[in-house]
Amino acid sequence: MSAEEITPSPNDRAQHLLRVLIQRYIAEGQPVGSRTLSKDSGLDLSPATIRNVMSDLEDMGLVSAPHTSAGRVPTAKGYRLFVDTLVRYRQPQDEDIDVLREQIQRKADDADALVASVSNLLSEFTQLAGVVTVPRGSHAALRQIEFLPLSENRILAILVINDREVQNRILHTERDYTAAELQQAANYINEHYAGIEMLDLREQIIVDLENTRNSMNQAMHDIIAVAQSAMEGATTPSKPFVVAGETNLMDFAELSDVDTLRRLFEAFSRKRLILDLMDRSINADGVQVYIGEESGYGFLEDCSIVTAPYRLDDDTIGVLGVIGPTRMAYDRVVPIVDVTARLLRSALGH
Repeated sequence: MSAEEITPSPNDRAQHLLRVLIQRYIAEGQPVGSRTLSKDSGLDLSPATIRNVMSDLEDMGLVSAPHTSAGRVPTAKGYRLFVDTLVRYRQPQDEDIDVLREQIQRKADDADALVASVSNLLSEFTQLAGVVTVPRGSHAALRQIEFLPLSENRILAILVINDREVQNRILHTERDYTAAELQQAANYINEHYAGIEMLDLREQIIVDLENTRNSMNQAMHDIIAVAQSAMEGATTPSKPFVVAGETNLMDFAELSDVDTLRRLFEAFSRKRLILDLMDRSINADGVQVYIGEESGYGFLEDCSIVTAPYRLDDDTIGVLGVIGPTRMAYDRVVPIVDVTARLLRSALGH
């Protein structure tokens, strides 16, 4: 939800108090009371006046009052307003940027080492969990496919990607197919799909199979249907992303209970879930911030994810970011993620 959708909008005084409250809560992790706000705000307001403002902010859904405390804490909606309009971002110090640049450039010739280094740097500089997806190839197209019959209803699919990369897949089928049937299916795929990017190929085959269901030979239809599922991982690395600093999350009280940590660590081990989350930012323009349930996953309701795509020339080839509690220092974290993505792009371009 964007800040423009909040109705009614808090006035300048209320926004100032909300900023002070969120900054104090981020720093200490404790509900913030009216007396504390009176001291920290720099405004000549009585605690009673501040309590009235807090009541208004609570009615707007921007803060809430835990049952065990008279103080308030920000809600996800409050954090969203803070991130979009209230926070004062702090750029990293020049010496920190120099360290980031040096460490990234040192690993620029080794993609695996580079990704590991960047994820560790993000974790080190933010004290959160750093996540970096492995660079995607800027061009990966099917050149040719061949099928060889094996025993026990199995087929060996041989895929040639680009000019020389060869990948083998063993496909399990409902029945045995003859060499002639397999050759016919391979000829069809090579004729219709050679030269198409692998990222687009599988989806296109699914659509085409549906459209030709009534006119295509059933055996060839079945072979191609099995083959397209094998193409899904043809350009996906075995380790699609690297996570560093997961244990940093244990230092935050709101994430430290056993059930919450178990759900988070299970998520880190489920590659597809984290990859889907990161890939949402693959075409984004700059830094994206997902707060709480904005991620679409209930187990991340107490977390925020800050991401940024990184590029090689004009191609977006990956995403980097951090995962931490909603009570993260956005003023520091967002600029660090942004600068790191820019430095990574620079290193890859040389």
